[in-house]
Amino acid sequence: PSMAAMAAPPPAEPPVSPGRRRLSLIAVEPLLFLATLSMGLQGPLATQYLWDRLGAEHGYSNRNSTESSDCGDGNGTADPLRQEVEALVSHWNLYINLGGFFVSLFSVTLLGAWSDSVGRRPALILPAAGMALQTGIYLLVMYLELHVAFFLLGRILSGLTGDYNLILAGCFSYVADTSERRARTFRVAILEACLGTAGMVASIGGGQWRKAQGYINPFWLAFAASLAATLYAIFFLRESVKQKKEAKLFTLSHYKAVYRLYMAPEQPSSRWKLALYSLAFFLIVTVHFGAKDIYVLYELGFPLCWASDLIGYGSAASYLAYLSSLAGLRLLQLCLEDTWVAELGLISNIAGLVVISLATTTPLMFTGYGILFLSMAPTPVIRSKLSKLVSETEQGALFASLACVQGLCSLAATGVFNSLYSATLHFMRGFPFLFGAIILLIPAAVLGWIQIWDSKHNYNDFQDASLSP
Repeated sequence: PSMAAMAAPPPAEPPVSPGRRRLSLIAVEPLLFLATLSMGLQGPLATQYLWDRLGAEHGYSNRNSTESSDCGDGNGTADPLRQEVEALVSHWNLYINLGGFFVSLFSVTLLGAWSDSVGRRPALILPAAGMALQTGIYLLVMYLELHVAFFLLGRILSGLTGDYNLILAGCFSYVADTSERRARTFRVAILEACLGTAGMVASIGGGQWRKAQGYINPFWLAFAASLAATLYAIFFLRESVKQKKEAKLFTLSHYKAVYRLYMAPEQPSSRWKLALYSLAFFLIVTVHFGAKDIYVLYELGFPLCWASDLIGYGSAASYLAYLSSLAGLRLLQLCLEDTWVAELGLISNIAGLVVISLATTTPLMFTGYGILFLSMAPTPVIRSKLSKLVSETEQGALFASLACVQGLCSLAATGVFNSLYSATLHFMRGFPFLFGAIILLIPAAVLGWIQIWDSKHNYNDFQDASLSP
């Protein structure tokens, strides 16, 4: 052989085709879509089932109590018995959500940090299977007319496997593993848009389907969606963690990893930013969860008195904010920094909640939903900024901690908003929405202050660099 041939390097391995590489990067979206479809079907349907079931048990005479008939007496006052059922349903929602929270608070943190070592797939398979189990128990309650306390049992069993919060944590960790820093905000927004698309489909379909055929068939679709999410995670999802290693599951080291993230970060200057961003995230998501918990009850009650199809359209309108926020985020990023886009999103959220708190007619209620068009922009911005504050090997611990924060949001939202709704039902039914709008002023101030501090700090660094010899 010639000297040139001997000096030539060995042929490189054929590169992975772009199509296959893209598939491995976006493969988590179908799983999130299916899981959200299941959750979107279950939420309003379970509340309406509790309404009908508890109303019948307490002698509420209207057989089709979720429809507009017998909502009021025609003189501007609500039926006292209907108000009693409304408060009882609100309390059961509180019990069920509290039970799920206390169990999932520990499992989400444990399994999320564990996924940094063993990979994301196990942390996505377990909660998807738990959601399927929960939906199966709900179906048994409906078929056998078991006590509604079995709803609580199903939620607790799902919480043991991480519940829906762990699916969110795993999916966002997956995106952080596979995205570049400069494109991460938009990638996270795309993932959140999947939430809106699935929720909108579930809301429109669930409301119409429930009106036509009752509760059982829509819940079968919810079960099928959660089961399909489980099978997808097992057989089709590719692993995003590049260097997996063996790790015990039941060990305190996973909790310590989350603790070190905030108490001893790699960059000490990141500690207070992690804390403040997490506080802003907590308040925003708490208001979002709290408002969402009582939308259905608010729409069922006097004077709106919505039927199940209108409830479906209302839920779809609330989910539409995910898609409109994605489009708005993409456009506003062309001329604004991410933080100011989040501030505009908070203004949209505050204005929409104020209008909804005063809504006494269907057009005004949908006007409030329309004003919320940019309300979901702040959360992907905050997730992205938090992700950029930690190293690549800490993404699982970070999003596990965010899932823990999200669990606390669920606790605070159900505890505060459901209790507040019951307490203020007799003098202002929309007061919890007004309360949420006031709370959102705090994260707006926090995000603005961090951005101003960063701008001033970066300017001072630039000045020092330009003056140095």
